[in-house]
Parts: sequence; structure tokens; C-alpha cells
Amino acid sequence: MDEHLIRNVLEAALLCAQQPMKVSDLAKLFAESDEVKNDVIKQQLLNLQDAWSNKGLELTQLASGWRFQSRPQMQKYLERLNPEKPPKYSRAVLETLAIIAWRQPVTRGDIEDIRGVTVSSQIIKTLEERGWIEVLGHRDAPGRPALLGTTKQFLDDLGLKALDELPGLASEGEVLLVAGDKLAGLFPAKENPEENSSHEQSPVADLTPEVAVVPNSGQIVNND
Repeated sequence: MDEHLIRNVLEAALLCAQQPMKVSDLAKLFAESDEVKNDVIKQQLLNLQDAWSNKGLELTQLASGWRFQSRPQMQKYLERLNPEKPPKYSRAVLETLAIIAWRQPVTRGDIEDIRGVTVSSQIIKTLEERGWIEVLGHRDAPGRPALLGTTKQFLDDLGLKALDELPGLASEGEVLLVAGDKLAGLFPAKENPEENSSHEQSPVADLTPEVAVVPNSGQIVNND
């Protein structure tokens, strides 16, 4: 099968996809008689990345597959199409997410030991509803507490392929001291004139990736 045609087929499928696509999914685009192997698909994906290197969109490999998304510098323009403000999250939510991301798997008790305060059920529920954390298992201890970890959706929203791409920490103690700030730095922080001094309640950032994805409607929308 002609390489140019393979690349065009992959490009069309990815531009129309609602979700990131794995190589195994992309392989279904071709018949057995086309003799398009996974290695060929991977090479053409790299070729597509190069072909889009100087455009407003980029082809990115994430934890759950490949997708086209806008480049971060395009966000301020695309936001004008959708002026609604995304939800903001409190410092407590941000710190909890950071601890789970850098120290997973952890229990609520582990998080409380690090933060020094009780972790409310609403914080855990908020992160679960956003699709950023999930129960990975249960610790073999009294009560069998749930072990929490991040999801592929969390990595996708940060534009990462794996957890080892998270910013490094100099020490274990830095998880609480600066991990929340490091995590917030991966998202576009917004000014919030109503921010108060409450450590548990003050909103510090909207955890929304600074990209837009391309759905099959043909429109560019915020990935929220």
C-alpha cells in the first residue's frame, strides 16, 4: 500500500477521532490485503508529527494513544470561541492530587499523614468524577483501605505518556511543599479575584489542559 495513502488515512482517522487512538485501533483501518504492519503505522505517525511540526495543531502520543491537539500557544485564541470559565479547584484538592500522583499508590490515611489534615470524601469524589484518580487495589491492613492512583485520563489531560514524565522532586518532603505548585504549573493557572486566604478552600488553578482536541464534528473545542 502506498505510504502517502497510509499517512492520509491515519491523518483523517486521528483528526475525526473523539478520543486518543492506539496503534492497534489504527491498524483496524486497513484490510489484511493492504499488508500494513504496526511498525509501518508507527513510522507514519512519526512522519505525521514531523509534517505538522510548524502548524497550530500537533500530533501527540499520550498514555492512551495518539491524538491531534492544539499547541499551547494557540489556547488564548481558542478560548475566545468558548469564553466559559472552567472549574477551579481548591489548594486542598490540588495538594491531594499531587500526593497521589507522586506517591501512588496511597491510601487516604497516607494523604492525611502527609498533609496533616483530614481528607474529605468530597475531595476524593471530585478527583474521581474528573477521571483523574481511581482505586488500584486495597492495602493488606485493618479495614483494607483503598489504594489510590492516577488514571490514563490524568496523563492525557497533562499531555504525558507516562508518570515518569512528571517533574522530578528533590526530596520526599517536597511532595507537600511544592508538588501542588509543580502540578499547577502543568496547567494554565487563571487569575481569580475572589481568592481568599483559606488554605482548604481558596481556588488556585483550573486543572484544564492548555490544549484543544479535534473531534469528529470538525470544530475545535476546549478539552474539558
